[in-house]
Amino acid sequence: MGELVLGVDGGNTKCVALLARRDGTVVGAGRAGSADIYNTTPENALVEIEAATATALAAADASATDIDAAMFSLAGADWREDFDFLRSELSRRLAGVGQLEVVNDALGALRAGTSDGVGLAVVCGTGGCVGARSPGGEVWHSSWWGLHTGGWAIGTEALDAVYAAELGIAPETSLSAGALEVFDAASVEEVLHSFTRRGGRPPFEASLFAPAVLRHAAGGDAVARRVVLEAGAVLGGVAAAGARIVGLSGSPYPLVLLGGVLRGSGSELLIREITSRLPDGVPVETRFEPAVGALLIAFDAIGVVPDEDRLAETIPGPEIFASAPG
Repeated sequence: MGELVLGVDGGNTKCVALLARRDGTVVGAGRAGSADIYNTTPENALVEIEAATATALAAADASATDIDAAMFSLAGADWREDFDFLRSELSRRLAGVGQLEVVNDALGALRAGTSDGVGLAVVCGTGGCVGARSPGGEVWHSSWWGLHTGGWAIGTEALDAVYAAELGIAPETSLSAGALEVFDAASVEEVLHSFTRRGGRPPFEASLFAPAVLRHAAGGDAVARRVVLEAGAVLGGVAAAGARIVGLSGSPYPLVLLGGVLRGSGSELLIREITSRLPDGVPVETRFEPAVGALLIAFDAIGVVPDEDRLAETIPGPEIFASAPG
């Protein structure tokens, strides 16, 4: 039996792997690129997951056979065939791991903020996602039900408003100057060109604009405020549906709010709009990042309760978890 536990959180922007001893001491960490099989090719996503895992193993001078349980909490683990594919490929590439399982990344986020993985998680990072789990074990995650949410949606809507304002067919907005700053451009046309030319920026890089949109909304810009309120209404609505589907609605339940966009300056408006649609949700203080949630689910799988204080003391600094400069 291996003595190590692995948790991997893979999203659209980054993949983070954490390796810990059974007492909760983190002994290795790794970071790589996009791990979403829908955002890049499945092979590229698997390469990034492998790279993050290999870095964590190397830091601990360990191998796959030293791992008792591994949990992969992944964006792109959406449909039954995705789980089958990812489980099969990861088992092959990490031969020798004791137990290996795959969950949607929203459920790793939920476990990061709760002691038992029961409740509702709303994540707003590059993308947005919702994960819900009832006390009876019923699980739901938004996946393709909540496609146009998160920082990517906020940034895209804001850029559309900037382009329309530039053409004079929509209200002027301070977001125009904000876009030039964020994308280091001399004109709005240059920003548009950077996204639409052949070989240009991938669409999800619009998420880089989201933190600035929240700040402009907080500063009073009417267009930015509309974009943020609409984004909060959509994500909050998807979250309310998740709570209803698993049977959480009607009595208080833990509400976990995670993601770089929700931690940024000016995020209060977005959070209020989301939570206004979740009257039974009780926001909880979230001690850990989603990658730690994946690690805790792996501990759950083998019936081991780690020392969470030791875990908190030994996890890497915030730089390994940051998505991008805001």
